[in-house]
Amino acid sequence: MFTPIIGTLGYVLSVDRQQVLLVHRTREGDQHAGKWNGLGGKLEPGEDIYTCLCRELWEEAGIEVTAARLRGTISWPGFGAGGEDWFGFVFVVDAYTGTIPERNDDGPLAWHDLDALADLPMWAGDRHWLPLVFADGPVFHGVMPYVDGAPASWSYTTVG
Repeated sequence: MFTPIIGTLGYVLSVDRQQVLLVHRTREGDQHAGKWNGLGGKLEPGEDIYTCLCRELWEEAGIEVTAARLRGTISWPGFGAGGEDWFGFVFVVDAYTGTIPERNDDGPLAWHDLDALADLPMWAGDRHWLPLVFADGPVFHGVMPYVDGAPASWSYTTVG
């Protein structure tokens, strides 16, 4: 039976849409340690996915989302530290209010040029689907199974 952990992943764009806010995960023992990631987390009982995105960005960056777009969904079978399956809703955040701190509990927060993301340490699989997140194309729905901490394959369809 497929019973994934459901989560959100938000990519906050700068006003000029040339940069994205990422967190450098530095917490000891964190499965993501050493990698740059978008912001987000697990869906809580009684939450819809957009409410989850807004709550997570408030908790992780102290901002209130005022405009966001669903860019896609990704199923990550076997991604979790213990082999758990994950299913994520990936958003681009186009507008927000609030002041972003220098860091959160996971590590430093920093703006990065969209055209330089390939130079950052991140999950190998992110390089396959991040271009779809920032493209002006249709919504995508992908599957990226992980085996022993690495992506085994990637496939997706687009809608719209």
